[in-house]
Amino acid sequence: MSIDFSFERWQRIKNDNRRWWAGDLDRPLLALTVSGRDPGRPAPKLQSVRPPCMYDLAIPAEDIVDCWDYGLSCHRFLGDAYPRVWPDFGPGVLAAMLGANAQARAETVWFGPSEPMEIADIHFAYDADNIWLRRIKDICQAAVHRWDGLVQVAMTDLGGSLDVLSSFRPDEGLLLDLYDHPEEVQRLLWEAHEAWHACFADINAVLQPTNPGYAAWDGVFSERPYYILQCDFCYMISPEMFDRFVKPELVASCARLGNTIYHLDGVGQLAHLDSLLEIESLGGVQWVPGAGQPKGEHWLDVYARIGAAGKRIWLARDMCDLDMIDAIAQRVGTPNGIVYQAEGGPDAEAKFADALAKYGAQG
Repeated sequence: MSIDFSFERWQRIKNDNRRWWAGDLDRPLLALTVSGRDPGRPAPKLQSVRPPCMYDLAIPAEDIVDCWDYGLSCHRFLGDAYPRVWPDFGPGVLAAMLGANAQARAETVWFGPSEPMEIADIHFAYDADNIWLRRIKDICQAAVHRWDGLVQVAMTDLGGSLDVLSSFRPDEGLLLDLYDHPEEVQRLLWEAHEAWHACFADINAVLQPTNPGYAAWDGVFSERPYYILQCDFCYMISPEMFDRFVKPELVASCARLGNTIYHLDGVGQLAHLDSLLEIESLGGVQWVPGAGQPKGEHWLDVYARIGAAGKRIWLARDMCDLDMIDAIAQRVGTPNGIVYQAEGGPDAEAKFADALAKYGAQG
C-alpha cells in the first residue's frame, strides 16, 4: 500500500488520543501533515473534486476512494497526524436525508426546502432508503474495503439539529417560528435529533469495527463515538433562546456520544459560551471568530475561559500558528488540553519538527 502509515503507528495514535481525552497526556496534540511526497503509485483515472457529492451518482464509489488514496499517498503524517478521508456532502447533509433539496457548488452544498411549507406541515423521520444516505454508505463501504482500517473514514457533516431545521424554514422563517410556533420548533428539533442519531448509527454500522475509531470533519480522533457539535443558527438568538431551544438538545447529544467538541463559530456565539461551558459532558470547544475578525492573541481571554472550565481547546490553524500554543498555555497554565492541526509543503517540515521536539511528540 502506498500510504505512508502503519498499523503500529495507529496504536500510538490511539493511546495518545485516549490519554488526551482523559486529561493525562502531558503535552498538546500536534497533527502535522506534509505534502509533496512521491505517491509511489499511478495517478487516479478520476479527477479530484470537492465536495464528492459533485460526482455523478453513476461514478463508482471505488473510483472516488482510489482518488482519495492517491491524495493520501502524496502526504507524510507527523506527530499526531493520521491518514483520514471525509465524505463531504455539504454542511448539514442531514437536511437532504430528511427531504431538502441539495444544490452542490464548488467547495460547498446549499440545502433548501423542495417547496414552501408551514412549519406544522413539516415532519422529520429517518429514511434508510434516502439516496444521499445510501451514497454516503456506499462510499464508506468502498473505503473500508480498500484500506481495511489503515485510514480513518470520518463521519459526514450531518450538521446541527436546529441548523437542519433552518434549511426548511429559511431566511427569517425560523426566527419568527421561535416566537410564533415554539411548540412546533421543539417538536421538529427533537425529530431532527432522533433522525441525526439514527443516521449516525447507520453510517457507523458500515464503518465499525474496521474503522480505527471515530472522527468528524474537524479531524480530531476518538476511540469512543465522537462528533463536533454545532448550531450556527444560534448566532442570531439571545442567550435565553439558546438555553431554551439549543442547549437541551446539545446536552442530550453529549450524553449519547462518547466524546464531543462544540464548533463555536462567530463573535455572535460568544454570548452563549458560558452556557456551553456548563455542559459537564461537553469535552471541548473550537473557537472560530469568523471572517473579518482579528486572529491569534486577540482571543486569549476566550481560550482562557474555555481552559478554566476544564474543556479541551481546538485551535483552528487558519487563525493562529504554532506560537499560539505557548501564549494560551501561559493564560491557562498548561498546553496539555490543546489540539493543533496544520498542513504544509516540504518547506514547513523543519518548523514542524522543531514543534514536535519542543513538546515531546514523536515525528
